Amino acid sequence: MPELPEVEVVRRGLQRWVSGRTIAEARVLHPRAVRRHLAGGDDFAARLKGHSVGIARRRGKYLWLPLADTDSSILGHLGMSGQLLVQPEDAADEKHLRIRITFDDSLGTELRFVDQRTFGGLSLHDNTPDGLPDVIAHIARDPLDPAFDDEAFHTALRLRRTTVKRALLDQSLISGVGNIYADEALWRARLHFERPTAGLTRPRSAELLGHIRDVMNAALAVGGTSFDSLYVNVNGESGYFDRSLDAYGREDEPCRRCGAQIRRRPWMNRSSYFCPRCQRPPRPARPAS
Repeated sequence: MPELPEVEVVRRGLQRWVSGRTIAEARVLHPRAVRRHLAGGDDFAARLKGHSVGIARRRGKYLWLPLADTDSSILGHLGMSGQLLVQPEDAADEKHLRIRITFDDSLGTELRFVDQRTFGGLSLHDNTPDGLPDVIAHIARDPLDPAFDDEAFHTALRLRRTTVKRALLDQSLISGVGNIYADEALWRARLHFERPTAGLTRPRSAELLGHIRDVMNAALAVGGTSFDSLYVNVNGESGYFDRSLDAYGREDEPCRRCGAQIRRRPWMNRSSYFCPRCQRPPRPARPAS
């Protein structure tokens, strides 16, 4: 599933090619693509027509397009295979085209939502006073947000009484971090994914946050991580950060730091990749005497 860097790449593309344009028509071609819009596809399309698109925004893995002259926003979630593509109006339809949005101008391009597995979708929601779609008001700020509170994050980590990777994937604590970038940041910080958060010192959590930001910024610089053709930017181009991964997906390959073989362990219906030498597992707690 796309994580913060991939979604941010898409947001930047939408800001460049879609924001400021007025919607002429929206057509829903598959009902599952608007299943989170409870009033249905016809209502979704009717409520978009004639409205202009505001500044594209993102929080964590969610992105949205405010309708500039309303108090509502088009919320997008890419799911496992969703793509928001800006295409020439006369380009052939993609096999899995789900929604088409055309604009009232002469630029000759339209916005298409394409989704092979139909886990993602678009929906229209009322905004909170802070300008967020109301259904994602509980999502925490992400580590690249200038308003992210490092001290509050450290305190929450200590109080959460969980393990560090579980905490990083908790979107109510810190948003935008998924399996790939959690493994990468933990490798850089030399922390095992099962390390208890209660034992993290303030300098250690600050170091971890620094690595999270570094790895995400590095991924952003090359367009994110693409393992197949399902994640692309709005122009249909893949990212290249998969070539720079140090832990994720590198089972049995040598650690770039110490040479030990990277290991993979099943973890919460996913996999965790780590170096057994650089990221030693925590010692079991001693039984009470």
